[in-house]
Amino acid sequence: MTTRVLNDLTVEIDGDGEALLCIHGLGGSSNNWTPVLPALRSFRRIRPDLPGSARTPLPNDGKTLSIERYVDAMARLLSALDVGSVHVMAHSMGTIVAQHLAVRSRGLVKSLALFGPLAAPPDAARPNIAARAHAARGGVAAMQEIADAIVKAATSAQTKEQQPAVLALVRESVMRQAPEGYAQSCAALADAEAAALERIDVPTLLVTGDQDVVAPVVSVRAMQERIVGSRLVVLDGCGHWTTFEQPQRCIQELEAFYAALR
Repeated sequence: MTTRVLNDLTVEIDGDGEALLCIHGLGGSSNNWTPVLPALRSFRRIRPDLPGSARTPLPNDGKTLSIERYVDAMARLLSALDVGSVHVMAHSMGTIVAQHLAVRSRGLVKSLALFGPLAAPPDAARPNIAARAHAARGGVAAMQEIADAIVKAATSAQTKEQQPAVLALVRESVMRQAPEGYAQSCAALADAEAAALERIDVPTLLVTGDQDVVAPVVSVRAMQERIVGSRLVVLDGCGHWTTFEQPQRCIQELEAFYAALR
């Protein structure tokens, strides 16, 4: 496994085969994909930390983050690696980035595997996400409070009862984000607009949990209806942090999905 810095992005690149770009979500990192790596052995895995997240600093140009900037960053990363076509996996906010990348750069994206997917935040949720951006600027103590609230709201009852290590992992992932980077990531999500889902014409897997309050089943089913030929999988006893909460099920679904593409 090799960690490199390309275009100011910290990115892990390992494996051989077709390229697979893995895009984490808000409060995440390249480690969102560590639990499902056994399903990805046949790929050249490209796992960046998004601008302002985890080990990647905010851009130093003074411009704030946005979904468009994330899409640009992913496109530039693929160009720097001389990747002409790529499979894409993504989680949460990263699924919005992946959808826009697929629509904007037709022919670049070969498939989509989207976990806890959303087309855009519902209007009712946008003020709360923006308020979280403001709260994050309170510093490390505020980030701890945000992390604790996310653990409480975004994991399933079964995870809370049976998987304390997963709760710690989610908490650590959020709590270790740089406050300003996290704040700008929240603001980018609060302002996110949906891609033209009807224009996505690649094999698409949608995976959500039956207790996912961020990407509830009814919303993901609406996405499925707009993406021609897409497949929806609902994981029992799972919240929003799909690859952490139900890694074995995610591995099974990924193996089946990618086997069908060969």
